[in-house]
Amino acid sequence: MSASITVNGRHYRLPVEPVVVICVDGCECDYITQAVEAGVAPYLKAMMATGTSWVGDCVVPTFTNPNNLSIVTGVPPAVHGICGNYFLDTALGKEVMMNDPAYLRAPTVLAAVADAGRAVAVVTAKDKLRRMLGHGLRGVCFSSEKADQATLADGGIERVLELVGLPVPSVYSADLSEFVFAAGVRLLETRRPDLMYLSTTDYVQHKCAPGTPGANAFYAMMDGYLARMDALGAGVALTADHGMGAKTDAAGRPRIVFLQERLDALPGGAGARVILPITDPYVVHHGALGSFATVYLATGADAAALARSLEALDGIEWVLTREQAAQRFELPPERIGDLVVISDHLTVLGTRAAEHDLSGLDVPLRSHGGLSEQKIPLLFNRPLNVEAGTRRWRNFDILDLALNHCAAPTPAR
Repeated sequence: MSASITVNGRHYRLPVEPVVVICVDGCECDYITQAVEAGVAPYLKAMMATGTSWVGDCVVPTFTNPNNLSIVTGVPPAVHGICGNYFLDTALGKEVMMNDPAYLRAPTVLAAVADAGRAVAVVTAKDKLRRMLGHGLRGVCFSSEKADQATLADGGIERVLELVGLPVPSVYSADLSEFVFAAGVRLLETRRPDLMYLSTTDYVQHKCAPGTPGANAFYAMMDGYLARMDALGAGVALTADHGMGAKTDAAGRPRIVFLQERLDALPGGAGARVILPITDPYVVHHGALGSFATVYLATGADAAALARSLEALDGIEWVLTREQAAQRFELPPERIGDLVVISDHLTVLGTRAAEHDLSGLDVPLRSHGGLSEQKIPLLFNRPLNVEAGTRRWRNFDILDLALNHCAAPTPAR
């Protein structure tokens, strides 16, 4: 078996011990800091003391799909093509979920490691990611959401519930993420994959701010599973797909700019079409409201004038042309609109008020998508042989760091 592989122009050493890479959905760094300070996460505290703890950047838009695919391909959306959870497929002329592997333009490191003869396993919370994370993978790949439906033919494994010892969890619960961690531990105990990728859901982070009882309970749960992975001899590397922030005024009311309504009222805005890339099948906890939107303008519209009008709105931080956004955020230009709109750290973007159901929000709105949710942790249970200050580190560098730059095993205790 080859000792190294090259994927999307980057070189990776094949693992010589089990390596677990974890994407904790919505994990801004303060969640970990607050849990450690509260004394509920002793293993995370040990990781920070004896391993490596950095702050890095995720991909903009700070949404689930573009960042998970950046992590597993090691490259930005301009290369792999996934620039949102949802987009306007101009070839089809309709808005669609970007969860089909047909939209993926680059192979994953996971599939390449498996092709090189190593055992690879992937467990994701929501099924929307499973097919893309498992694209081309000859290994184990299943979701918590549909764990009972995994088969040898479609997932590389069967009888998952029996293996994990937990029932299929509700998609709107912390249990969905706990199932991911529990499955990861059981796979290490029973199959010992060489490389494992675990991806959780941000249900808790949407509902609970850092340091609150709900958040600390979640990180205490996670801490226990990470300690077990370490005890099983795994190298553990943790990052996030994006951060999370309150999107409210001082009274806790949602701060929303309804872009479609605003455009409809602007000279030259008639016929514009607003796309919200945060949209996915699971909108109860965020109402399909995020801090990043793309706008397709009508033929002949004055893009510069409309951009100026939108940028003048309270709560809008940036309005960029397609070319500017593609260059600044490394996005595929043909998959974003004529304009990209990014709101400030306290504001989200919608289409029209009537098109967003906020009845499911039982706590003040928390969401993501913009620049304010870009900072994420890069945390390892091994020291690294590179320095934090040598370059800008991204969440999609984590496989490079975990496979190429981790020191000899010195498990945190």
